Amino acid sequence: MKILTVPCNSPFKAYKLLLSIFAMASDPAKKDGLLYQSGFGNYFRSADPRCPDALPEGQNNPQTCPYGLYAEQLSGTAFTAPREHNKRTWFYRIRPSVIHRPFTTYPHGHFPHNWDGTPPNPNQLRWMPFPIPSATERPLDFVDGLHTLCGAGDPKVRHGCAVHIFTCNRSMDGKAFCNSDGDLLLIPQQGILYITTEFGKLTVGPGEITVIQQGMRFAVDVAGPTRGYVLEVFDNHFQLPQLGLIGANGLANPQDFWTPVALYDDAVKPYRIVNKFQGSLFEATQDHSPFDVVAWHGNYVPYKYALQNFVVINSVSVDHIDPSIFTVLTCPSDKPGTAIADFVIFPPRWGVAENTFRPPYYHRNCMSEFMGLIVGSYEAKEGGFLPGGASLHSIGTPHGPDAESFEKASLAELKPQRVADGTMAFMFETSLSLAVTKYGNEECRTVDEKYFECWQPLKSYFDPKNRNAPI
Repeated sequence: MKILTVPCNSPFKAYKLLLSIFAMASDPAKKDGLLYQSGFGNYFRSADPRCPDALPEGQNNPQTCPYGLYAEQLSGTAFTAPREHNKRTWFYRIRPSVIHRPFTTYPHGHFPHNWDGTPPNPNQLRWMPFPIPSATERPLDFVDGLHTLCGAGDPKVRHGCAVHIFTCNRSMDGKAFCNSDGDLLLIPQQGILYITTEFGKLTVGPGEITVIQQGMRFAVDVAGPTRGYVLEVFDNHFQLPQLGLIGANGLANPQDFWTPVALYDDAVKPYRIVNKFQGSLFEATQDHSPFDVVAWHGNYVPYKYALQNFVVINSVSVDHIDPSIFTVLTCPSDKPGTAIADFVIFPPRWGVAENTFRPPYYHRNCMSEFMGLIVGSYEAKEGGFLPGGASLHSIGTPHGPDAESFEKASLAELKPQRVADGTMAFMFETSLSLAVTKYGNEECRTVDEKYFECWQPLKSYFDPKNRNAPI
């Protein structure tokens, strides 16, 4: 028998080669050169095709697992959580994850959860695009490139959220990251994230998101300068918003979420496991890959979603509907109808509302609103709010369209028109009052000190003698 050997120094190229050699018993969908399973909240079963029948049948932890593997459970909820909310996955791996040396402090100066380091700032805040250092100037991988902008709460009591920016220019070679404090929602804005997890591999680029849930180990490879946003939640897991009167379909549909398939790495080489625990970072070393899972089954998984698949709901008569109709994912609080954090997007769509000021209206909110721009130009801030930048409008802080956008929308012909073509903006909306870190206020050096000026040209058009006074 002739043996085919193909030189390959890339784990992702090697994975694509495996796909051409091994056949899956049931063929998941192939996207971006990788295999995925479809669905949100599903119970999945997956085994690396190099080890057929690696999953035990009829039980979770047999006395001896197939192929001499170890059984290990990863819990996402309490054992006694109601069945409809219970989240866990069983791994069948080459070595259990307990094999590592003791954790020691991992130095990191810009990833805190101490919200008392700077005085409160109620002003409207806008950040220009966050710079990405060059690899020669300052080599940064995903972990070292994380910078916390704002947040609230305490991971020790499992309550709160935080917003981070990541800028990186190199891959996490021999390093994995794990967040014991909560879930991470990653939004790449520039560059592609090649993510390896214990469950398999994901590729996530601009216009897509991924959620890596609490306790899941992962590594991020990049091919060049890369930037994006991170929402971290401590309380609960993300879920799809309830549809209520919308009915059974719409917004983010479950079939458009994708979870990786098993692909083990049996490399024996030094690895550093960086763990975020109680708001601090620690690292432990081990002599083997943390991604040695041969098979797994469960409903506690990482997943990705392409924002272009969002089914927009909007007004077909009058008025600007509240932005809650654009919610992709929500992390609910214990207070009905109030979220720890909602992930909301403003995608391309049709605007047809009659006799209506169509952009977002002027507003003071009981929620905090953090916005980012992946690509394009946001309709209510056509200048100054740039891709790779961000804004924060805190609880009670007034905000709305700038003067130019107000005049343009007030005088526009109200015919059906496309809105936000070539644009993808998003918002993290939270019931928590977010404190801005020292990095966010000062050290990032991207705060737009002139942001307030965009509203100063707004003037009074009031005429007490003319009810129909034009602007």
